[in-house]
Amino acid sequence: MKIVAGGLDDPRVIAMLKFHFDTNHAVTPPGSVHVFDLSRLKQPDVYFCSAWDDEKLMGVGAFKVLSPTHAEVKSMHTAKELRRTGTGAAIMLHLIDEARARGIKRLSLETGSFDYFAPARALYAKYGFEECGPFGNYKPDLNSTFMTREI
Repeated sequence: MKIVAGGLDDPRVIAMLKFHFDTNHAVTPPGSVHVFDLSRLKQPDVYFCSAWDDEKLMGVGAFKVLSPTHAEVKSMHTAKELRRTGTGAAIMLHLIDEARARGIKRLSLETGSFDYFAPARALYAKYGFEECGPFGNYKPDLNSTFMTREI
Protein backbone atom coordinates (compact mmCIF):
# COMPACT_ATOMS: atom_id res chain seq x y z
CA MET A 1 0.00 0.00 0.00
CA LYS A 2 1.20 3.46 -0.88
CA ILE A 3 -0.38 6.51 0.78
CA VAL A 4 0.15 9.77 -1.07
CA ALA A 5 -0.87 13.36 -0.49
CA GLY A 6 -3.59 14.49 -2.84
CA GLY A 7 -5.54 12.69 -5.51
CA LEU A 8 -8.56 14.99 -5.52
CA ASP A 9 -8.54 15.27 -9.33
CA ASP A 10 -8.44 11.50 -9.91
CA PRO A 11 -11.85 10.20 -11.11
CA ARG A 12 -11.54 7.14 -8.82
CA VAL A 13 -11.00 9.36 -5.78
CA ILE A 14 -13.85 11.63 -6.85
CA ALA A 15 -16.16 8.60 -7.20
CA MET A 16 -15.18 7.29 -3.73
CA LEU A 17 -15.75 10.71 -2.18
CA LYS A 18 -19.13 11.04 -3.91
CA PHE A 19 -20.15 7.65 -2.50
CA HIS A 20 -18.91 8.72 0.96
CA PHE A 21 -20.78 12.05 0.73
CA ASP A 22 -24.01 10.51 -0.59
CA THR A 23 -23.97 7.67 1.96
CA ASN A 24 -23.43 10.07 4.85
CA HIS A 25 -26.40 12.12 3.67
CA ALA A 26 -28.53 8.99 3.23
CA VAL A 27 -27.89 7.53 6.70
CA THR A 28 -27.66 10.70 8.81
CA PRO A 29 -30.60 12.89 9.81
CA PRO A 30 -30.69 16.36 8.22
CA GLY A 31 -28.81 18.92 10.26
CA SER A 32 -26.40 16.30 11.61
CA VAL A 33 -24.35 15.72 8.45
CA HIS A 34 -20.87 17.25 8.59
CA VAL A 35 -19.18 15.53 5.62
CA PHE A 36 -17.05 17.72 3.33
CA ASP A 37 -17.75 17.90 -0.38
CA LEU A 38 -14.96 17.83 -2.96
CA SER A 39 -14.61 21.61 -3.15
CA ARG A 40 -14.21 21.86 0.64
CA LEU A 41 -11.53 19.15 0.64
CA LYS A 42 -9.55 21.24 -1.88
CA GLN A 43 -9.24 24.21 0.48
CA PRO A 44 -5.76 25.14 1.78
CA ASP A 45 -6.63 24.35 5.41
CA VAL A 46 -7.21 20.67 4.52
CA TYR A 47 -4.60 17.92 4.09
CA PHE A 48 -5.97 15.08 1.95
CA CYS A 49 -4.42 11.71 1.16
CA SER A 50 -5.32 8.61 -0.83
CA ALA A 51 -4.17 5.01 -0.36
CA TRP A 52 -3.31 2.83 -3.35
CA ASP A 53 -2.38 -0.74 -4.24
CA ASP A 54 -0.79 -0.12 -7.64
CA GLU A 55 -3.70 1.42 -9.58
CA LYS A 56 -6.44 0.33 -7.15
CA LEU A 57 -7.80 2.99 -4.80
CA MET A 58 -8.03 1.55 -1.30
CA GLY A 59 -9.20 4.51 0.74
CA VAL A 60 -8.94 8.18 1.58
CA GLY A 61 -8.55 10.42 4.59
CA ALA A 62 -8.05 14.05 5.49
CA PHE A 63 -7.68 16.52 8.29
CA LYS A 64 -8.74 20.14 8.56
CA VAL A 65 -6.46 22.45 10.51
CA LEU A 66 -8.48 24.21 13.24
CA SER A 67 -5.56 26.03 14.87
CA PRO A 68 -1.76 25.77 14.79
CA THR A 69 -1.95 22.83 17.24
CA HIS A 70 -5.41 21.28 16.63
CA ALA A 71 -6.86 19.52 13.58
CA GLU A 72 -10.03 17.59 12.77
CA VAL A 73 -9.99 14.22 10.99
CA LYS A 74 -12.32 14.30 7.97
CA SER A 75 -13.38 12.06 5.08
CA MET A 76 -12.04 8.74 6.33
CA HIS A 77 -13.31 6.11 3.91
CA THR A 78 -12.11 2.64 2.92
CA ALA A 79 -13.35 0.75 -0.13
CA LYS A 80 -16.09 -1.59 1.07
CA GLU A 81 -14.31 -4.77 -0.03
CA LEU A 82 -11.17 -3.72 1.85
CA ARG A 83 -12.71 -2.94 5.22
CA ARG A 84 -11.11 -4.75 8.17
CA THR A 85 -7.91 -5.33 6.17
CA GLY A 86 -5.80 -2.60 7.80
CA THR A 87 -6.41 0.07 5.17
CA GLY A 88 -8.26 2.41 7.52
CA ALA A 89 -5.62 1.86 10.20
CA ALA A 90 -2.82 2.72 7.76
CA ILE A 91 -4.60 5.89 6.67
CA MET A 92 -5.21 6.88 10.31
CA LEU A 93 -1.54 6.35 11.20
CA HIS A 94 -0.52 8.37 8.14
CA LEU A 95 -2.81 11.24 9.17
CA ILE A 96 -1.42 11.16 12.72
CA ASP A 97 2.16 11.24 11.41
CA GLU A 98 1.41 14.04 8.94
CA ALA A 99 -0.39 16.12 11.56
CA ARG A 100 2.46 15.61 14.04
CA ALA A 101 4.99 16.68 11.37
CA ARG A 102 3.00 19.91 10.96
CA GLY A 103 3.13 20.66 14.69
CA ILE A 104 -0.41 19.52 15.46
CA LYS A 105 -0.73 18.34 19.07
CA ARG A 106 -4.40 17.26 19.13
CA LEU A 107 -6.63 15.51 16.61
CA SER A 108 -10.40 15.54 17.05
CA LEU A 109 -13.25 14.19 14.97
CA GLU A 110 -17.01 13.99 14.68
CA THR A 111 -18.76 10.83 13.54
CA GLY A 112 -22.24 9.40 13.77
CA SER A 113 -23.49 8.07 17.09
CA PHE A 114 -25.63 5.28 15.63
CA ASP A 115 -24.87 1.70 14.55
CA TYR A 116 -23.82 2.47 10.97
CA PHE A 117 -20.78 4.34 12.35
CA ALA A 118 -19.85 1.78 15.04
CA PRO A 119 -16.92 0.35 13.01
CA ALA A 120 -15.53 3.87 12.55
CA ARG A 121 -15.81 4.62 16.26
CA ALA A 122 -14.06 1.32 17.05
CA LEU A 123 -11.19 2.20 14.69
CA TYR A 124 -10.79 5.63 16.26
CA ALA A 125 -10.86 4.19 19.79
CA LYS A 126 -8.21 1.64 18.78
CA TYR A 127 -5.93 4.56 17.93
CA GLY A 128 -6.42 6.41 21.19
CA PHE A 129 -9.40 8.63 20.44
CA GLU A 130 -11.73 9.13 23.40
CA GLU A 131 -15.17 10.66 23.50
CA CYS A 132 -15.28 14.37 24.26
CA GLY A 133 -17.67 17.27 23.96
CA PRO A 134 -18.24 19.32 20.83
CA PHE A 135 -15.23 21.27 19.57
CA GLY A 136 -14.72 24.00 16.99
CA ASN A 137 -18.08 25.18 15.63
CA TYR A 138 -19.98 21.99 16.54
CA LYS A 139 -23.00 22.07 18.81
CA PRO A 140 -24.25 19.21 21.01
CA ASP A 141 -26.06 16.68 18.79
CA LEU A 142 -27.49 13.29 19.79
CA ASN A 143 -26.63 12.01 16.30
CA SER A 144 -22.93 12.85 16.73
CA THR A 145 -20.07 11.33 18.66
CA PHE A 146 -17.12 13.66 19.24
CA MET A 147 -13.70 12.13 19.88
CA THR A 148 -10.21 13.49 20.47
CA ARG A 149 -6.64 12.48 21.27
CA GLU A 150 -3.26 14.05 21.88
CA ILE A 151 -0.61 13.14 19.32
